Amino acid sequence: MSAPEDNERGLKPAGTNRRNFLKALGGLAIAAPLAGSSLWWLRSQAAVSPSTSLPQPAITPALSELDYGQVQLGESPLKTQFISTIDTLMQISDDTMLKPYRERAGLPAPGKEMGGWYENFADYDWQSQDWRGFAPGHCFGQWLSALARAYAITQDPRLKDRVAGLVRGYSATISPKFYENARFPTYTYDKLLRGLLDAYMFTGNQEAWQALQKTTDTVMPFLPPRAMDHEPAPAGRDISYTWDESYTLPENMFIAYLQGGGDRYLDLAKRFMSDEKFFMPLSRGENALAGKHAYSHANALGSAAQMYLVLGSKAHLKAATNAFDIIANQSYATGGWGPDETFTEAGTGRLGESLDSTHSSFETPCGSYAHFKLARYLLRISGDPKYGDSIERVMYNTVLGAKPLQADGRTFYYSDYNFHGKKVYHKDNCPCCAGTLPQVACDYQKNAYFQSADGLLVNLYVNSKASWQQNGKLVKIEQCTEYPVASTARFVVRTEDPANFRLSFRIPPWADNATIKVNDEQTQTVAAGTFAKVERVWNNGDQVEVTLPTSLRLEAVDAQRPNVVALMYGPLVLFALTEEQPKLTKEQLLAAKRSDQTDRPTWTVSIGSGDELSLVPFIYIQDEPYSTYLKLT
Repeated sequence: MSAPEDNERGLKPAGTNRRNFLKALGGLAIAAPLAGSSLWWLRSQAAVSPSTSLPQPAITPALSELDYGQVQLGESPLKTQFISTIDTLMQISDDTMLKPYRERAGLPAPGKEMGGWYENFADYDWQSQDWRGFAPGHCFGQWLSALARAYAITQDPRLKDRVAGLVRGYSATISPKFYENARFPTYTYDKLLRGLLDAYMFTGNQEAWQALQKTTDTVMPFLPPRAMDHEPAPAGRDISYTWDESYTLPENMFIAYLQGGGDRYLDLAKRFMSDEKFFMPLSRGENALAGKHAYSHANALGSAAQMYLVLGSKAHLKAATNAFDIIANQSYATGGWGPDETFTEAGTGRLGESLDSTHSSFETPCGSYAHFKLARYLLRISGDPKYGDSIERVMYNTVLGAKPLQADGRTFYYSDYNFHGKKVYHKDNCPCCAGTLPQVACDYQKNAYFQSADGLLVNLYVNSKASWQQNGKLVKIEQCTEYPVASTARFVVRTEDPANFRLSFRIPPWADNATIKVNDEQTQTVAAGTFAKVERVWNNGDQVEVTLPTSLRLEAVDAQRPNVVALMYGPLVLFALTEEQPKLTKEQLLAAKRSDQTDRPTWTVSIGSGDELSLVPFIYIQDEPYSTYLKLT
């Protein structure tokens, strides 16, 4: 398609050359200044209440996230997906993104339709198979959030200008008309709230702060009295009006409160905490997730973590930790969960049943976004490496393998763990993951490293650079690795003056006999399932080598089907490229050999009569059929 046709379709902002932008973004993603993204500078400089100090959270966790600009990704699938996804957002014009807002406000609305959920289509029919017009403009706030985060990562002025233009355009549309007769008012407001917060925090856009206040003023009459969970539809309304997700609101309201939004955001956060039916049962160890919509209730757990951090509620921390364990106990080998978008009871055999019954195994971009947030909260609070292990497993086996977001609204939604699996786009344009995938791609920066008072914790092994202040001194670390298909990661410390601090390395539970070597010192064996700590006076150029021995192992889908297994290599599930289940023994599968004769990491298994079965990580599957699990004979 030619450039004029692209512009005619409304899919490319004026003045943006896609090829040049993509090239520049790729460079900036690794070459941006090693200063922080200035989140906390912006917070300290908040202009909304200059005469008063901002509220302080009750809890300061042992670990803190690095700002977006403090981490740069090197060549890796993480960086590739980040660049591709942000480039796609830059192809969608302001007019197209703003079209449903302008239409509902009664304003001129040029630009092409995104279609699907996003379109302002008055004749949506919940009884049909067509979701066109279900939630007009629903993911605009997520797109705005991702563009603001991408600016914080790259410092590319085009991203800052794009955010400013979208904020300006959105501000002109704010009207009660948007929420009248809307099926997803709290969902959309929640995403708008986060998008405007991120535009304010990460690009310094003051108009975003004003738009946030006006948006909240406008939506107030349309908010329910409390967190509603698919309760009976109001009189004269069909069942689709009960699908809204008000129980996810508190997390971002707490953030708005901490940014200086005032007590009304704190009051709203408390108002929409789903305590009676959700958080308090979870705090007692009850499985309040069973039967719930999977992604949205996992997303709601971020509110429980914020309730602990902001107000010190130990009951809500217990709810979040118990919920994480409940989810882990009903997860696939990939780390994904929620077949047919529903949590179930552990021990029921539902996961095994789903391998035959559904292709909707895990809401991948949405689910991974919620999962990463919860795991980061709990890792920061507890310091337990199991949360970092979970981030790694979900990342490599689900969202990194998602089909690329398309500028026409096509989006990969479900990971398919059926015995006859295939990667496909969602049948409807712009479902909810059209917004979460860009946010996930930005948040890889947040998942990689964490800072403590005494040093830096390495959570992900990926080509990258990080910088932080240690006792008033700027310290940088460079990581080089081919992990997870290779077992070694190498680090170089950069510091102008000798500095005493601790480097901690996550050692996965499968990495028996892992080792760490500093410079030419003797190699030390470290325990699996821990953070291995190396504390010393570091000099410029000091090197660390971490080796994580990797071998093949099997994981059963559930206790009811011990012979239905996934083949694992380190954090990777190896997916069998096959349409039919081959006859295999445990011994044959564990004898899989790595092949160097292909353009992607491939393991082969001899299945008799000279035939071979190929297995590859999820990232490298294209359009061929595959099976996540194999049946042992």
